[in-house]
Amino acid sequence: MKKKLSKVNKGAPSGFVISLLVHFAAFSLAGLLVVFTVHQKEEKKFVPPKPVDRPKMKLKKPKVKVKKSAKPKATTRIVTKVQKASMPDIQLPEMSGMTEGLVGDIGGFEIMPDLEEMTVFGAGQTIGNDFVGTFYDLKRSRNGNERAMDVTQYADELTKFCRSGWKPSTLAKFYQSPKKLYTTTFCIPQVRSTFAPFAFDEPDTIACQWAVHYTGQLVHHEDIKFRFWGHGDDVLIVRVDGEIVLDGSWDSDTYGARLIAGKWVSSATKNRQWYLGNNLAWGGDWIELKAGVPKDMEVLIGEQPGGNFVAMLLVEVDGAEYETNPQNQKFLPIFRSAPTTHDVADAIMEHLVPGEADVLRGPVFQDYAPSAPDTNVVADVEPAMPQDEPAEEKPSPFRVWTLKSGQSFEAEYISKIGDKLVLRNAKGKQVRVPVADVSEDDINFIKLSNPPKFDVGIVRSSKSYKIELSTYELDRNNTPPRVLDWEFGAKVRRKGSGDYPFALTLEYFVIGQQYLDADKYRILDHQSANFIPNEMKDGSFEFKGDRVSRLFDWDLNDARRGMRLAESLVLLTDSRGEIIASSSTANWLMDNLDELRKRNVGNYINKDCERVYPTGPRQNGNLY
Repeated sequence: MKKKLSKVNKGAPSGFVISLLVHFAAFSLAGLLVVFTVHQKEEKKFVPPKPVDRPKMKLKKPKVKVKKSAKPKATTRIVTKVQKASMPDIQLPEMSGMTEGLVGDIGGFEIMPDLEEMTVFGAGQTIGNDFVGTFYDLKRSRNGNERAMDVTQYADELTKFCRSGWKPSTLAKFYQSPKKLYTTTFCIPQVRSTFAPFAFDEPDTIACQWAVHYTGQLVHHEDIKFRFWGHGDDVLIVRVDGEIVLDGSWDSDTYGARLIAGKWVSSATKNRQWYLGNNLAWGGDWIELKAGVPKDMEVLIGEQPGGNFVAMLLVEVDGAEYETNPQNQKFLPIFRSAPTTHDVADAIMEHLVPGEADVLRGPVFQDYAPSAPDTNVVADVEPAMPQDEPAEEKPSPFRVWTLKSGQSFEAEYISKIGDKLVLRNAKGKQVRVPVADVSEDDINFIKLSNPPKFDVGIVRSSKSYKIELSTYELDRNNTPPRVLDWEFGAKVRRKGSGDYPFALTLEYFVIGQQYLDADKYRILDHQSANFIPNEMKDGSFEFKGDRVSRLFDWDLNDARRGMRLAESLVLLTDSRGEIIASSSTANWLMDNLDELRKRNVGNYINKDCERVYPTGPRQNGNLY
């Protein structure tokens, strides 16, 4: 039986209650006190290990042999199915392929423009020290619609542009080409004004009442005092640091060209005494530059009625000595913001009257000194061409043959007659060896050396442009320039049968010829593609190149100018480089094949396939 606990009654304190209160008070007091015990860790010190002696190796600087005139080879592609590509227009005169090098030097840098788009108006790629050009068509509105524009309005609009401080916004209401061009020089000899819209990819634009505004910076690596000389047909105005320093525009109130620059008056004392292009040159104000200190520079060129166009800007350095030109005046250099490459020189010299301007020498307006000193004294109008390095030795015709018995010997393969090989040893003695006795590698070599017969030929197609003339040109019965875009390719047809599992290379060259000089040619295209005869469909193979070659052809001063399609060469080679089939329209191409292969698309050559400069036109006898 459980014992019943007695209750604690309220109002009846006992010892238990007192004890409970005392303990509660003690715990409450203890909760208010916090005791910390801090244990400090002894800091460990890092002791580095003792150095270990290691053997030292003497490093040698790697030596890499670089061929000075190394150039890329022609494009080679593995082709399975070829489709016609849509290609951009390319303006002539233009240069394509890599250059032979700089006539000058760019201080250790060889930054080249995009040669596929090089024109006398500029290239499609900047090299950093150039002027960017914007093309405006003043007879079209901003959205491309036609708008009224006459001689007076054209001059008035460009005058507003000049008076605004050359603000592009004043020309914003007119059509602006989306394509920009970049140039390091302003040397456009007399050409048809059609060249300008084609250069800016505007082939449908009537070549009148257009303008191009170039902007960039003028700088020189040392203190220099100079002035510009120039002529423009119709507009050529130069502004430096916000001030007009030259107005070389056409001297006629008819087109209002010289009214555009306002009250500017030339300070030169020998104005209009010698010809540039088709009119007399104007001299500009003296300009002083401090070493390395750039100034903003702008150039405005334009054409009002259509027809022929000129914009040439030359430089005279104060105190420099110059040879005399055929007009018994100073033979001045063109303005350049980079050394003249051979390709730029070609583009200019195709249209330049020899002796009017020095394309290759003179000051270079850049902020670092060229490697070669700049003499400002012209020695030759056309300097000697750079010499090519000696050609590499051809591989030996001898190879090592291995018999199944293990015996090896060197011999030259002559032919295969039945089941016997005809070989020639180093002493010139011919020996016959059964085919069954040689190794598998030797049998493959024999197959490679005995390809089937092939016929090869060139493939070409063209697109012509209908050039609409301006009213000015129609009134003078001018003949429109002829412009053709050419696309080329090559084809091969198999004539023989048999197994041939080795890749072959089909290669072609297309050559143009100057109308002004029948001894000057230009490489228009050079491409190649690979194929395997065993995979040919219907026994034939054909490919088209990926380049468009534009040829201009026009009449000027009773002479035909431009270039015509002239020659072609098609080659079929095996993996050893042996030619197994060919087709040529001119013997000199095959006779000088080694030299031809050193050249690049766009290079001008002679019949020895040496690189040359194009021949410029003769000046009209009525001028001087």
